[in-house]
Amino acid sequence: MPLNIDFQQIFLHLLNFAILFTGLYIILYKPVKDFIEKRQEHYKEMEEKAKAEKADADKLLKDYEAKLSSVDEEINEKKKKADAEIETVRRDRMEKVDAEADKIIKEAKEKAKRESDRILRDADKEAKQIVAEAADKLVKGSLDEEYEAFLLEAERGR
Repeated sequence: MPLNIDFQQIFLHLLNFAILFTGLYIILYKPVKDFIEKRQEHYKEMEEKAKAEKADADKLLKDYEAKLSSVDEEINEKKKKADAEIETVRRDRMEKVDAEADKIIKEAKEKAKRESDRILRDADKEAKQIVAEAADKLVKGSLDEEYEAFLLEAERGR
């Protein structure tokens, strides 16, 4: 043993170190390493899942936007059809109202003409009656005056 070195002690220390290293490797390093690897795999899976979900969400978004644009177009088409229908119904009703108004005006004019004719007939009858009465009074009045005058002369002449 030169230099007071005990090789047996060194080998025992090396053996101790090897056992300690192996024990620590088995007890601490390997489980921690496995845990870290599992954690990394878990995060990778989460990232891949998030990317896949984002891709699906983007695809759904595009689909919904396409559907919304087609729905907007469909709404516009239906609105145009409804406006055209409303315009047709309005035009038909206006034509009916105009026809009914023309009919009412025509009937009112006919009624007014009949009433005017009746009033003119009645006025004509009244005028004829008044003229006849006036003529009768005139004739009677002048006869009465002539008769009176005749009677007066006859009395004077007596």
